[in-house]
Amino acid sequence: MHHFSLLDLSPVPEGATVSDALSNTVELAKHADRLGYHRFWLAEHHNMPGIASAATSIVIGRVAAETSRIRVGAGGIMLPNHPPLVIAEQFGTLEAMFPGRIDLGLGRAPGTDQATAQALRRYFQSADRFPDDVAELLGYLGDPRPDARVRAVPGEGSHVPVWILGSSLFGAQFAAHMGLPYAFASHFAPQMLEEALRVYRADFRPSVWLARPYAMMAAGVFAAETAEEARFLRSSQLLSFARLRSGQPGRLPAPVEDLEDYVPRPILAQAEAALSCSACGSPDEVEQQLSDLVKRYAPDELMITSPMHDPVARLRSTTIAAEVLSSLVTRSEAAQ
Repeated sequence: MHHFSLLDLSPVPEGATVSDALSNTVELAKHADRLGYHRFWLAEHHNMPGIASAATSIVIGRVAAETSRIRVGAGGIMLPNHPPLVIAEQFGTLEAMFPGRIDLGLGRAPGTDQATAQALRRYFQSADRFPDDVAELLGYLGDPRPDARVRAVPGEGSHVPVWILGSSLFGAQFAAHMGLPYAFASHFAPQMLEEALRVYRADFRPSVWLARPYAMMAAGVFAAETAEEARFLRSSQLLSFARLRSGQPGRLPAPVEDLEDYVPRPILAQAEAALSCSACGSPDEVEQQLSDLVKRYAPDELMITSPMHDPVARLRSTTIAAEVLSSLVTRSEAAQ
């Protein structure tokens, strides 16, 4: 493993505002910058009352302006929602303002429901155009073509690094075919992680963008001084996910002592399975759990996410995780 990074959905806690959530995101990014995290990514979701990062490129710009070293990007932009030219211009602008620090991860799903996708003036059929849209976008971000009738200004010649995101074999196959870096959404859909990484690495074709495969996986991390406190803090995520699966999305709830008093056992089991790629506990326990994940999947990079109701507890968890992950990177490099 070469790097460790951070994913933030800019969660809106119950009892707080969107402004609070965005301020928390900025503080988290500044904290991660100081701690040595390699990237800080935000994700596009729409019609989600608990997520404040819908206007992803705008939030990326604010985060990049408030940090100095860390790479900032999208994990990801849901390309079916947008014309590729618009995304090329947005991220070309970000790259012009923050040279060498911008990433562009692309997803194939709309990141929302059908009615909202239609309100975005894009449709589910757009997902079928994803490979063509990615190729078009790469063309806009590549070397200038004076004969091109349509050019991304800003954007052309910026060579903003493009990632393919996924939670199935499609993304792995497509990233390998295009010769692009690949990030798997194992923090909420771990079932196909092992097979997707195998396919990506086996089928990878070197390209002008990447000489050899580079795979990132994601994991939830909930670290605290004691295992009991960590499990308590994690209950917010499990309760939120269970509500989402029950058709009741909302703001990130406050943690609770006994989840089974709030969530039917079958739905809680579904949430626990979907969020099983995670580490939760004391610093020693988190180190062992993350070490096991890295040993099993051998990612080039591990991206963590820690949706917690208390922003102070999240900063502490991020600190513990940085200490653990820095040690894992050092050991991985020494073993090579």
